[in-house]
Amino acid sequence: MSALSGNVAIVTGAASAIGLAIAKGLLEEGASLVLGDLDAGALEEAASTLGGDVVLLAGDLSEEEGAAALAALAISRFGRLDILVNNAGGGVIRPFLKHTAKTLKATIDRNLWTCLWMTRAALPHMVEQKYGRIINVGADSVRNGLLAHAAYNAAKGGVHALTTGIAREFAEFDITANTVAPAMIRTPMVDRETAAGNRFIQEFIDVIPKGRPGEPEEVASLIVHLAGRGAGFITGQVISVNGGSTML
Repeated sequence: MSALSGNVAIVTGAASAIGLAIAKGLLEEGASLVLGDLDAGALEEAASTLGGDVVLLAGDLSEEEGAAALAALAISRFGRLDILVNNAGGGVIRPFLKHTAKTLKATIDRNLWTCLWMTRAALPHMVEQKYGRIINVGADSVRNGLLAHAAYNAAKGGVHALTTGIAREFAEFDITANTVAPAMIRTPMVDRETAAGNRFIQEFIDVIPKGRPGEPEEVASLIVHLAGRGAGFITGQVISVNGGSTML
């Protein structure tokens, strides 16, 4: 029997490179999947590469109704919800004084509000069954103050802080909450920006002792481990996947 057989997992931002890698990793370990993303077309395209027991719902997870609908879909389709991976994000990366009210709001909405609403929607089901695994995708830049990341770090820093609060408050229900904090990860967007000569990309890579971006699968492998019963004594942690860009 696979490690996650019988488990039901929600993955948000599942159409992204990291989200899809997470979905694949969970599926390979036997989990049934409920995948959410804002972009319906991209979500369907990503899901077409997966086999197994997968259902989809496109919607705005930065709004309470969108998050509640995704959690309700898991319960109506599978009758339970064991794992929540809050991967949805994607802030606007630019020098702080070049942000506008619109880009600041988008950055907070995409990263912090999606995580808040999804966690709030999932927890009652986990409390009822006295079991759950919540894994948030944070950012290593919160720790190293990466150039042009101030607003993004404000949002992801909120995610990191939410993790510890949830971990302590719900530990008695065998619910763990952890954050996986990647450094720069190689995605199609990073490849495009590198090819276009975006100077920020190389600056982001220069702080990584390994000398390269991470791969989506390297993030996903840790998340899959944290989603399992074997990680039941790991909670309230922010764990970096960063090639050494911060060390503790």
